[in-house]
Amino acid sequence: MVSEGTARALLAKLAAEQAESRVPSLVAAIVRGGEVAWFGGRGRVGDEPPTPDTQYRIGSITKTFVATAVMRLRDEGRLDLLDPLGKHVPGTPLGDVTVAQLLSHTGGLTAESPGQWWERTPGTPPADLLAALGPETARHRPGRRYHYSNLGYALLGELVARKRSAPWEQVVREEILLPLGMRDTTPRPRPPHATGYAVHPWADVLLPEPENDHGAMAPAGQMWSTPADLARWAAFVAGDTGEVLRPATLAEMREPATVEDGDTWTRGYGLGFQVARHTGPGGPRRLAGHTGSMPGFLATVWADPADGVAVLWMANTTAGVRPLDTALLDILAEHEPPLPAEWRPSPVDEDLLELTGPWYWGPTPYVLRVLPRRGLSLGPVNGRGRASRFVPDADGTWVGLDGYYAGETLRVVRSTGGVTHLDLNTFVFTREPYDPAAPVPGGVDPDGWR
Repeated sequence: MVSEGTARALLAKLAAEQAESRVPSLVAAIVRGGEVAWFGGRGRVGDEPPTPDTQYRIGSITKTFVATAVMRLRDEGRLDLLDPLGKHVPGTPLGDVTVAQLLSHTGGLTAESPGQWWERTPGTPPADLLAALGPETARHRPGRRYHYSNLGYALLGELVARKRSAPWEQVVREEILLPLGMRDTTPRPRPPHATGYAVHPWADVLLPEPENDHGAMAPAGQMWSTPADLARWAAFVAGDTGEVLRPATLAEMREPATVEDGDTWTRGYGLGFQVARHTGPGGPRRLAGHTGSMPGFLATVWADPADGVAVLWMANTTAGVRPLDTALLDILAEHEPPLPAEWRPSPVDEDLLELTGPWYWGPTPYVLRVLPRRGLSLGPVNGRGRASRFVPDADGTWVGLDGYYAGETLRVVRSTGGVTHLDLNTFVFTREPYDPAAPVPGGVDPDGWR
């Protein structure tokens, strides 16, 4: 739990937002280390204050559940992210758009479905939606740019349904929600739940917003959830995946595949998750999560996997809430900055200990360090240039985890006299600059340095 002073500061921010933005009810929570460290609620749902068990509609946060279901199919080998949609959902004019492009909103599809404003009207069956698609459904060349598409996630929901031979919402519930203990996240509301309202811009009066089953478009924003359930999802996004998804797959989903705002790069999109950069009192953060909006509701969940902290908020208003998520994270960082983990010595295998220290790529000095579980890091001594971490492979090599050498193979080459050099995807690293005793490609001038 947070301290009393921190809780008061967080509640003060929440209360000010609820009052100044005229929100019928507003809830928020901080998740730290997988647990709810603070919860706050203001306003009324009916005649009662909202609680951690009050349902709100979460809109496009639904997309993160659908994306997780797709990635589970990928991990099982039932599809490839480079597969065209037509391989799994044939008969649409969008058959060449790939699964990865749909996940990252880079498929070039129109943002909305054909027909009426889908968020305020009853939905149609998937077959009717597919039949209504035409050449105008494509707005941009696939892969050219980021263009958010609710229609794209409707198609991904249909893909999940066809691959599992079950409705997408059943797949999400059985494979994701129930294993995570999220029993109060449902396609339609259950009591107690908030009613969605529009707030008049110039008077303190409310207008109830419609709520419908959106049929084929439901994967884009159908779900309802509670602060307690959404806190469990925030912990999932931060890295506590349970048995639902491999941590490496989640990390892949959180990698930026495209950016929304060009050169400034503060917001982007991965494979089903929005990603963002934010700098506050705690320093720079890389956040992953999703926002959600439907008529009468707003919601947001962001997680910082680096320190296991997440924030969420939910409101029953159509518009008008200011950025509350980063403000609450900043308050937490200002009042309770995270402490670095205590350093403790740890054993290192002798064969790795001899690899540590300086290596040279040509004349450029690098340093190799040992990481836990036989991992390695290799980077320039001056900190500028290509650097990567490596994890051991079963064949005795190492595979790049990030940076320039992500996915590339690092080999330690030995002879009877010991280690001669490192081979990193054809680049040779030697113990001395251009060591003539090592097989430097192109050879070393026999006259040496002069």
